[in-house]
Amino acid sequence: MLDKHDWAHFLTSRRIGYFSMEIALEPSIPTYSGGLGVLAGDTLRSAADLEIPMVAVTLVSRQGYFRQEIDAEGRQIEHPDPWNPADRADTLPAKVSVRIERRIVWVGGWLYVLTGLGGGREPVILLDTDLPENAPEDRRITDHLYGGDAAYRLKQEIVLGIGGVRMLEALGFRVIGYHLNEGHSSLLTLQLLRRHAYSPEDVRPGESPYDVPRVRDLCHFTTHTPVEAGHDRFPYDLVDRVLGDIVDGETLRRYAGASDLNTTRLALNLSEHVNGVAKRHAETSRRLFPGYEVAAITNGIHPSTWAHPRIASLYDRYIPGWRIEPELLMRADCCIPSDALWEAHQQAKRELLELIRARCGIALDPERPLIGYARRMTEYKRPELLFADIERLRGIAARQPFQVVLAGKAHPRDESGKRAIERLNAVIRQLGAEIPMAFVPNYGLDVALAMVSGVDVWLNTPQPPLEASGTSGMKAALNGVPNLSVLDGWWVEGHIEGVTGWAIEDDGRGSEPSAAAHSLYDKLERAVLPLFADRPAWTRLMQSVVSRNASLFHSHRMMRRYAAEAYLR
Repeated sequence: MLDKHDWAHFLTSRRIGYFSMEIALEPSIPTYSGGLGVLAGDTLRSAADLEIPMVAVTLVSRQGYFRQEIDAEGRQIEHPDPWNPADRADTLPAKVSVRIERRIVWVGGWLYVLTGLGGGREPVILLDTDLPENAPEDRRITDHLYGGDAAYRLKQEIVLGIGGVRMLEALGFRVIGYHLNEGHSSLLTLQLLRRHAYSPEDVRPGESPYDVPRVRDLCHFTTHTPVEAGHDRFPYDLVDRVLGDIVDGETLRRYAGASDLNTTRLALNLSEHVNGVAKRHAETSRRLFPGYEVAAITNGIHPSTWAHPRIASLYDRYIPGWRIEPELLMRADCCIPSDALWEAHQQAKRELLELIRARCGIALDPERPLIGYARRMTEYKRPELLFADIERLRGIAARQPFQVVLAGKAHPRDESGKRAIERLNAVIRQLGAEIPMAFVPNYGLDVALAMVSGVDVWLNTPQPPLEASGTSGMKAALNGVPNLSVLDGWWVEGHIEGVTGWAIEDDGRGSEPSAAAHSLYDKLERAVLPLFADRPAWTRLMQSVVSRNASLFHSHRMMRRYAAEAYLR
């Protein structure tokens, strides 16, 4: 139990309220589904390391996202992934109410504390409607991350945005700004409008009844989704029934959209500072949302979390201070002995191969180059591009043997993503004798760390320009693993051909077998595999990857930019 002195400490500092539907806190807490939540966790860990005062708000997601099983036919089976917040967090000393479907719904919650390297602490509020005061259907609102239908999602966003602001006020936090991590939390702007409403006698006919400039000044919005279809939209008949009239209809339609409530439009219109998560992504967002200023703050990954322990100890020995100042890793190519880096990587690779053997029953060869691909399984990420031309892939493997490890979850309602998983597992059965391969089930933080540090090459094949950032490639780079990736997201900034990895050229048309697939095979056959056979050249490449990519693409740099350009503007 958090003692009163510690609780009071959180209330003395002015803080940034960080709102995110998902946050990856630790492997045993399934309050995340993928990159958005992992980024949120890394954001808060870096804030703790750098002692940037924040308070995070998310949902408790008692039933998690889902636990993935792969059946004998290679199909994804989803199981609940429950957890008990009482085992990992403290009960909040406050409850607030929100109105949903004209009912009062009470919101309680839990406090989880992230502690940084120097003792900095960041409180995380996990909102929870599983309270005896609530109707049975309302107790389930905070159960499933991204579960249910549109009404369920809207109810969750009411609890997160409106309930979250009210909870911070009830707890006594001194919030000086709100960071909206994607549009799921944009309803918090409606609560802020209510808070900053003018007295009726001060409003002239035709003027807004709200201090909109004040609300905009309080809000910073990070957009992650570079396709219009990926943003939450709710029809106004549903909004009227579920949300009600927290603000007048004219105001809501002015800022959220005339035809339906678009959560991204609401956040764009009521945030003074908006950023994309890479330079290319910001450019794409400006085209997608003309008329809005979208800055670029490229994502990063938390250094201490994503370096394999053996590699981290190597950095500790040769580059002390790197955990707080990751920029020091630029010295890796001259300060870290290549043999020591290679042996640390080999230890990580042995551990990954043991995990694959334990979970998949497949024994891979520690001497053979291992290509890794792991991310959310969905169509635009093109998880099957490596297998676009099976015969050519067979020919490459016959001359220069390699092996492949895959992982990733498809959203339970993403049928195309689930079919891709099934087809990938069929390819594994078809080619296993010629190209050893494995699909590791239930991708999460633990599997991710094992993969990004244990593979020899990190593969990423999205359809440009649909990759927002792609932080898994940054995690690989931190461990000295080069990327073989389409030039999109962060890789546009991190790529130096043959120095940090290789670019897969893409015609952008998505034809199959596409130019991207042919480029992938060319690079694999003529650059990647021949270089791997030259051990001294390969270890020099690994040193270069650390010094040029790991030293730049980290969340400490990202958080310093947020503080300077958004929080303290």
